[in-house]
Amino acid sequence: MPILGEYLTVKEMVAVEMNAQYLGVSTQLMMENAGRAIANEVTKRFPEGSKVVSVSGLTGNGGDAFTAARHLACMGYFVESLVLGDPKNITLQNSRVNYNALSNMRDSVKITSIKDSSLIPEIEADVIIDGLIGTSLHGPLRSPFLQMVQAINQADAYRVSVDIPTGMEADTGAIYVEAVKADLTLTFHKPKMGYKQNPSATKELIATCIGIPPEAEQYIGPGDVYMLNPERDPESHKGMWGSLLVVGGSETYSGAPTLTSLAAYRMGLDLVYTAVPETVAGAVASASPSMITVKLRGERLTPNNLKQLETPLEKVSAVAVGPGLGLAPDTVEAVRELVEMVNQRGIPLVLDADGLKSYAENPIKLKVPVVFTPHSREFIVLTGRAANGSHLEKGSVVQGEAKRLGAVVLLKGNVDIISNGRCTRYNWTGNPGMTVGGTGDVLTGIVGAYIAQKADPFYAAGAAAYINGKAGDIAAEEKGYHLLPEDLIKKIPEVVEDCLSHRV
Repeated sequence: MPILGEYLTVKEMVAVEMNAQYLGVSTQLMMENAGRAIANEVTKRFPEGSKVVSVSGLTGNGGDAFTAARHLACMGYFVESLVLGDPKNITLQNSRVNYNALSNMRDSVKITSIKDSSLIPEIEADVIIDGLIGTSLHGPLRSPFLQMVQAINQADAYRVSVDIPTGMEADTGAIYVEAVKADLTLTFHKPKMGYKQNPSATKELIATCIGIPPEAEQYIGPGDVYMLNPERDPESHKGMWGSLLVVGGSETYSGAPTLTSLAAYRMGLDLVYTAVPETVAGAVASASPSMITVKLRGERLTPNNLKQLETPLEKVSAVAVGPGLGLAPDTVEAVRELVEMVNQRGIPLVLDADGLKSYAENPIKLKVPVVFTPHSREFIVLTGRAANGSHLEKGSVVQGEAKRLGAVVLLKGNVDIISNGRCTRYNWTGNPGMTVGGTGDVLTGIVGAYIAQKADPFYAAGAAAYINGKAGDIAAEEKGYHLLPEDLIKKIPEVVEDCLSHRV
């Protein structure tokens, strides 16, 4: 079942297209389907031999219009293509391919390049296809786009807009000066958010399938990482991009909280405070000069040293509890009290490993966003139920338990299952080499980093699962299944940047 809403933001739509491409549906194919869909709607309304003028910009929206013009010419319509700008400046490969195809149709399509607003003609047509800008517009139209929109509106023709009427902002629905007065708009996959705010922007709106499979929303992919990436202000300063408190470690385990903290740093978090027993704080601090340790008195977390966490709790935007804590009775009690402290302060929380098990012994009503990250045995401890069967059957169980807990559950496995109790998604990255101890601690750090940067916990857990698994896959390509969790941490920036650069 698709999980995004009835209306999509521009960034969500890009994410869905990226995930579709990751699943094997090329953007070239999506553009072809979009153009054919536009042409089909024209043929339903106007007979063969009608005159169609396609008005295109130099972006992907223009590429859709080029494609529609080609199909309509093939169907026996008289087609003219007006290109606003110099076609030499078409940089998007998909649009370039479709423009080149159209330009070779010398007998069936007339192409006119308009490089100045003074050259915009009076348009005479039965149908005008508006493929000028699409979803990329922000703010009022400028010359020559404004003059072209005015020419479209002045024409005695039926106006069809591609995805968005030129002049309307896709996310807000705002129209600052003038927009194409569309009789029909074909929006692709799902309506954009602007239509929710401004439903009168077009007389008729049709959401058109362009071959994006439902799995592009149901399965997690590189688009999810792209969607959560915050755009950093050049004037940013320390602390603006999240801070995390990691509470973990014991006399036996010093590596687990270290891995969690280093993973969070590699996600671009500004500050990570690592609260560990004083007996292992030196080992944790030695892992990196970036490590900031809170040295808890004694050999483990207990109710007696919780007061030392009050100051860091006032500084952070998220907390991760569990890596390497151990399950001593006083530690279990300390986790209960710590969750209460976090609840009272309204700080988002990740509970993993021993933190999750301790919570299961003394569950309390959660008042803050919480992500649980169990593996299959920990899921039984947390919920009293086993998740068996296919990934969809497991997903049904996880969704029910997430709803009961009022939290996000990320069930780790060969297919990771993420649910917030309303929607459930699946991540397919990862490999058997990641059974090595510590990869779950890395995942906790990635989830913690995202929620520390105020990401929605459901989407944060999904994107984190993808990054963690993909980092493991890249490391396994180099090393086989001879992995250490540090290998994953080193690959985190590569995975994230590949997603942001559309290289996946």
